[in-house]
Amino acid sequence: MKLYTSVGPNPRVVTMFMAEKGITLDMVTVDIRGGENRQEAFLKVNPSGQSPSLELDDGSNLNEITAICEYLDEKNPGASLIGATAEERAVTRMWTRRVDLKVCEPLANGFRFGEGLPMFQSRMRCLPDASPGLKAIAQDGIQWFENNFQGPWLAGDRFTLADVLLFCFLDFGAVVGQPLDPKFVKINDWFNRVKARPSVAASA
Repeated sequence: MKLYTSVGPNPRVVTMFMAEKGITLDMVTVDIRGGENRQEAFLKVNPSGQSPSLELDDGSNLNEITAICEYLDEKNPGASLIGATAEERAVTRMWTRRVDLKVCEPLANGFRFGEGLPMFQSRMRCLPDASPGLKAIAQDGIQWFENNFQGPWLAGDRFTLADVLLFCFLDFGAVVGQPLDPKFVKINDWFNRVKARPSVAASA
C-alpha cells in the first residue's frame, strides 16, 4: 500500500491516525498548491482531485479520510481508534460525524472562500460572501462541543478518530485566521492534551 498525501488538514488526519496506530506506509507527496491534484494523472488516482488517497495492494484506491482511517484500523492490530464493539464503533462514528458537520466543513469552506480564495476560485465554486458566515458556524460548532464535552476525550474515555479529526482542523484553523477562542475552556484543555501526544509531532 502507499498513501498519496499533501499539505492540509485532511491528509494530516490520516498521517496522525497512522502515527497513533504505529503504521508506516510508502508516501507520495502531491503538490496541491501547484495544482497537481487537478491534473489527469492524479485524477486517475482520485477523480475528486482531493488528497489523501490510499492505494491498496491490488492497485485500487480508497479515498475519503474516514474510510481510509477505518480501513487502516481494521487491517492493523493493536488498540482500535474506532472501537472494539459495535456500540463503541457507533459512538466513534457519531462523534466523528458531528465534528465533520459542525466544525470541519464550515471551517474549511470559510477558509477556501476567504483567505484561500486565490487558490481555490479556479478549482471549485466559491462563495466569497459566505466566508464570514461559515466561520461563524464553525465557532458555533465549537461552542456546541464545549457545552457537550464530558471528557477526557470526545467519545468519553476513549481517544478516537473523532479527536484526531477535530484536532487537525482546529490546528489548521489557527494558521488560517480561525484561532481557537480562549473562551472555550474545556476544548482548549482538550486541545492541549491532544497536542502533547507524540502523533501530533509525527504528523506535523
